[in-house]
Amino acid sequence: MQCNKSGQGDTITPTQFIKHGDTIVSSRGTFELAPVTNKYGVLKVIRPGLIVLLNDTNATVWSTNSSKSVQNPVAQLLDTGNFVVRDANDPNPENFLWQSFDYPTDTLLEGMKLGTDLVTGLERYLTSWRSSDDPAPGNYTYHCDPTGYPQNLMRKGANVTFRAGPWNGIRWSGAPNLVNNSIISFGVVMNSRVQGWVNYHSAVVDDCDTYKLCGAYGTCNILSDPFCQCLDKFEPKHPDDWERSDWSSGCVRKIPLNCTGDGFIKYSGVKLPDTRNSWFNETMTLDECRVVCLRNCSCMGYTNLDIRNGGSGCLIWIEELVDIRQLSQSGQDIYIRMSASDIDSAGSKGKTTVILAIALPLLVALILLGLGVGLILCKRKRREDPVLTTTGRLGGHSNKNDNSNQIHQENFELPLFDLLTLTNATNNFSFADKIGEGGFGQVYKGVLEGGQEVAVKRLSETSEQGLHEFKNEVKCIAKLQHRNLVKLLGCCIQGEEKMLVYEYLPNRSLELYIFDEERSALLDWPKRFNIINGIVRGLMYLHQDSRLRIIHRDLKASNVLLDIEMNPKISDFGMARSFRGDETGANTRRVVGTYGYMSPEYAVEGIFSVKSDVFSFGVLVLEIVSGKKNRRFVHPDHHLNLLGHVSTVTPNESRGQAKHVNCDYDAEQ
Repeated sequence: MQCNKSGQGDTITPTQFIKHGDTIVSSRGTFELAPVTNKYGVLKVIRPGLIVLLNDTNATVWSTNSSKSVQNPVAQLLDTGNFVVRDANDPNPENFLWQSFDYPTDTLLEGMKLGTDLVTGLERYLTSWRSSDDPAPGNYTYHCDPTGYPQNLMRKGANVTFRAGPWNGIRWSGAPNLVNNSIISFGVVMNSRVQGWVNYHSAVVDDCDTYKLCGAYGTCNILSDPFCQCLDKFEPKHPDDWERSDWSSGCVRKIPLNCTGDGFIKYSGVKLPDTRNSWFNETMTLDECRVVCLRNCSCMGYTNLDIRNGGSGCLIWIEELVDIRQLSQSGQDIYIRMSASDIDSAGSKGKTTVILAIALPLLVALILLGLGVGLILCKRKRREDPVLTTTGRLGGHSNKNDNSNQIHQENFELPLFDLLTLTNATNNFSFADKIGEGGFGQVYKGVLEGGQEVAVKRLSETSEQGLHEFKNEVKCIAKLQHRNLVKLLGCCIQGEEKMLVYEYLPNRSLELYIFDEERSALLDWPKRFNIINGIVRGLMYLHQDSRLRIIHRDLKASNVLLDIEMNPKISDFGMARSFRGDETGANTRRVVGTYGYMSPEYAVEGIFSVKSDVFSFGVLVLEIVSGKKNRRFVHPDHHLNLLGHVSTVTPNESRGQAKHVNCDYDAEQ
């Protein structure tokens, strides 16, 4: 084998045919598996136009595949990173017999494509490695699926786990943060010959990106609790399953369709549904799209194919709409087929609005009176409720109906940060510095002028509970100091901006490790035991040793952060409640927290106590030990979650003799 350097890259010249029995069957090649187990592998190029890899026994391990036979093939590694086979006599240097860019493995380089060549049938897709040191194909693949209207899908085996949503001319509908800028650009190429994607960015994935989490006609909102809700005018198909936080059965219309007199209701701000059962036309108007959908009783919804310049094209869905999520920004409109009764109901609401508008002048005096009364009540509540002021003090509270707040009769000092300081520290709250998001708002990594790294939790303008959580978190942990609690460094209150500043923990949340196949390998059993032990110490401090008895009420893997040495720190006290030393629990009408971690008496009756945190801790321990999520646990023999599985099997299961029994949970045990 002779290697020459050329301006196009390294060249491998042809050798003689390989004589190895029936190893090479045709110019396309069919080869047996014979892995290279030592350093004696040989790479050759042969005259039909093939590259072959041989092991030390001259058995073929791997080969390129070409339907064209040439007499003078050469193999080249181009400057782009593309390894190609071409005919040296061909005047067109880009007429490749085979190229590595058609098989991108786990990395997409500039010039590669994802998608299917509709002429040759070749599909280009990404494949994960089996492990960090084993490049064999793993369980995950990432495809541009051309079924219906093209969209990007991630699969684990044959099952879809994530869907980026269809291309709308500007972005993928399920990834509103991916927009073209001065550094990167992306788009879709789609014509009669090829369909492919060009992507130079990655999307942030959260629980609502789990494929079909809420079932048909269910919508997922990461800021709501629970995540899944039925679309307006829909209801759960199996209410009992939804009570158990199993939303996979989805929703159905309250009033069924009959295909006569049906119409459409507009739903806004959503990630568009799965488009594998869809049809599209690039030239139709939205009105023409509506007519086409209305004529087909199987058409369940429609929208514009391209949202640029006021919208154009037609995209319609056949049969059920699945994998919808609510987006706080950049969501799209979709028109969903509804019964005539639902359409009339929506129209009657419009008429009611008109009547109210006409009657509005007659109600001015009453409204002014109401505003006056409201102002008086607001001032009275302000005197009674603790308010964070620009002095950084948390005032007293005299609400007799809330025993947990009666202890706050003294002022708490808390350092204040200037808005400009935090803006500079987070690069103007750039997307690149965003490290998390929750019901309160978004969390950013920041670096102060002195070099100190901090985590800045910024109250979202759309957050409904954020202000309550902001005040509650300061009240609960402003003076708590423990090695297993995240330290609150200060806050910022300036205009409409409200932010909390914490110590920065580089390893982020426990959830990122125990549920990830690769990262979980970093947590050996001593580390897992240390994490469990640290959480226990933090809880004991909250429940017994701190000046206030604190019940966290939202203990879960994502609320346990890890420092540089993988020591755990409990975070996010927005849902917490504080008590006097002789109080151990209470009852509430407002149940908050995360389903799957809530104790039964709290989820059903609103009764919470230190035992509620202990229950959540038990679920967390099972997740740390097993590496499985309680609400995502799957077993071939039953539909129980992880907690139900553990509590209903006998020791015989280890011998393959699982026996399920009924167990009643005693809140006092």
